[in-house]
Amino acid sequence: MLKDSQDAYGHQQYDFYKSRQVVEIVERDDGLIDPSETYPKYYLSEYKDWSLRERQAARYVKGRVLDIGCGGVEDGLSISRRKATMSRGFDSSPLAVKVCKLRGLFNVRVKSITEVDSKLGRFDTILMIGNNIGLFGGPKRARQSLKRFHRMTSPGALIIAESLVHLQAAHGPGPQTVSSAKS
Repeated sequence: MLKDSQDAYGHQQYDFYKSRQVVEIVERDDGLIDPSETYPKYYLSEYKDWSLRERQAARYVKGRVLDIGCGGVEDGLSISRRKATMSRGFDSSPLAVKVCKLRGLFNVRVKSITEVDSKLGRFDTILMIGNNIGLFGGPKRARQSLKRFHRMTSPGALIIAESLVHLQAAHGPGPQTVSSAKS
């Protein structure tokens, strides 16, 4: 579990929830430094403020939902309310989990993606929205995690994932968003 001093993301979520001004600064291994006041608002946005792409992806959510990297929880919470599904959420950030509970999703636990396994039950949809496909950390861990997810999903289950990737070589400078819904 993260120590409080390591939980920058959780502090960002909690401060934004408490209506404090927040700027997120992302520094990646490839040297990109990206400051943004927009991302904190995005993480806690309501369904009506989601992008068209996210609202379209939400239409594919069905049955029991597992939200991995639930953060401020708006994905799982909004979808649960709109579709009357049972959601479980996990995040490695203790403060992000606290924000989830303050916002009304109580079936949320502090857990890393590497700790998510079939002991949690079977799910019909796994959400990894908001760059959470990056939680895999690399191809090897992605394969291991996807094998675990396969064991904990029902036949026909969906993984709905989103990632913001930089495709400068193919599409010029700036971020490009790639979304996917697969069975």
